[in-house]
Amino acid sequence: MTETFVIRGRKVVPGVAEAEALVSHERISGWGGVDPRDGRIIETRHALRGQSFAGKVLVFPGAKGSSGWSAQFHVARVMGTAPAAWLFNQMTTKIALGAVVSHAPAMTDFDIDPLTVIRSGDWVRVDADAGLVTITRKA
Repeated sequence: MTETFVIRGRKVVPGVAEAEALVSHERISGWGGVDPRDGRIIETRHALRGQSFAGKVLVFPGAKGSSGWSAQFHVARVMGTAPAAWLFNQMTTKIALGAVVSHAPAMTDFDIDPLTVIRSGDWVRVDADAGLVTITRKA
């Protein structure tokens, strides 16, 4: 039996996308924390170091570090390595710019913290236009 549930949130960038989730319980640094050429997290002490967010729904608390987010995620979009969608808890100008330049659906301000219900490998459909995130638990 497949477990599916829905959480609601606020649209940051419009659109609909679905993909496997990559969940980080740590903030991610844009400048020096990601390699936009292949979509890998390269931050030295990050728990997901070496893993790629390319084509995945990136679920994380928010951004940290400098204002390099827009440049890094613009390059990731051009290289085809950007996330399919973004779900994050804390809105900042850094993350807003990164999400906008990636042209991927993005959401925040959820009724349930996505970090408590989404696991890496779950299938996630992000409908930012409707404010809905549908999670299908990985078997």
